[in-house]
Amino acid sequence: MLNTATATAVPAALAAHPYAAGGGPGWWIVFPILWFLLFATVVFLIARRARRYGPPWARGGAGGVGVLGERYARGEIDEAEYRQRLAVLKEDRR
Repeated sequence: MLNTATATAVPAALAAHPYAAGGGPGWWIVFPILWFLLFATVVFLIARRARRYGPPWARGGAGGVGVLGERYARGEIDEAEYRQRLAVLKEDRR
């Protein structure tokens, strides 16, 4: 059974500290928003990096060898010219 002192002390304590009773400006929403912003930032940075550098398989070879391989694949040069230019490029690397 509640006595009169307890019955008046509890509402007075809640009035003095409204946030302790779950009231307040809604701080419970701040942390999910912060987690969402952190997640969105990470996804944005990864997507920007992927757009900037492209996937590894689309970068082509190393410099001139990659360009030469693309020209051969498109049919701009024949096999003999490809091998001749490739030999020159590999010779320059040494």
